[in-house]
Amino acid sequence: MKIGILGATGAVGRQMLECIEERNINAEEIRLFASEKSKGKTMMYKGQELVIDVADAENLKGLDYVLGAVSNAMSKYYRPLIKEAGAVYIDNSSAFRLEDDVPLVVPQINGEDALKHNGIIANPNCSTIITMMALAPIARISPIKTLTATTFQAVSGAGINGFYELEEQIEQVKNNEPVTPKVFPAQIAFNCIAEIGSYNDNGYTTEEMKMQNEGRKILHLPDLKVTCTCVRVPVYRSHSISAAFETEQFVSIEDAEKAVAAFEGDKLVKDHVPQPIETSNQDIVHVGRIRYDLTRDNALTLWCCGDQIRKGAATNAVEIMEYLENH
Repeated sequence: MKIGILGATGAVGRQMLECIEERNINAEEIRLFASEKSKGKTMMYKGQELVIDVADAENLKGLDYVLGAVSNAMSKYYRPLIKEAGAVYIDNSSAFRLEDDVPLVVPQINGEDALKHNGIIANPNCSTIITMMALAPIARISPIKTLTATTFQAVSGAGINGFYELEEQIEQVKNNEPVTPKVFPAQIAFNCIAEIGSYNDNGYTTEEMKMQNEGRKILHLPDLKVTCTCVRVPVYRSHSISAAFETEQFVSIEDAEKAVAAFEGDKLVKDHVPQPIETSNQDIVHVGRIRYDLTRDNALTLWCCGDQIRKGAATNAVEIMEYLENH
């Protein structure tokens, strides 16, 4: 198996390489691609230095899989080159997620969709993956009709510069220095910002609409209705989500807990409240506080946390590749 990673020097690209090594995937060759400024630099893999190159039609040839961790624009540019090279493209950008002929896959939920690919498979949004991992086992008991979600998204979800901005602003506030946001629309240190993405005509942001549009496709629930508010919080890593949802039939707390506990990739947490700090740097989604929604019949609410760089992005892409190899 020969694997390429687009955007190998970014947070998600680096994590993809780490996941391949951690999972001991039998790769004959790994090619790392990044921008011109990174060409010739190296990254470590299994004790060896891999040299970074710039992707083009020639050095994509012979690859079986390309894992993409680049912008929408770059993904659109490289898609035809990857197709021409004969590789399967597993894309972490949002460029192709809602195209009818592009599977949108979380392997534990709808892995079989990946087998219907036409050379490209899309990785869902990070918050969507974590939320759907918590909801999917319950949706298998009874389909979900409506979902009201609030996401609490770590700064590293905006890339490595989001992480640096929080660190810098904490020091600025402590030293009574002026704070000038660059990555986020307002000060993030000691603050929350309910604004991620650009605004649509309906008043919701592009990030918020992903929960409905992508959730429908992943759960195979085309009529799912979602109201979502996405909030950036001063947490370094791992997203948290509050989800209140209505099912077609009554689902008891006990049955919901059993389903979550038995679902691959989930951990039911009952002895304390799941926290983002404990889900960082691992791949399991922690789910807790499952309780009845007091405003509606046949409705539950829960709290979940997961690492958005790993399960919300890099690990999920690597798992898609593994699923294809094993089926």
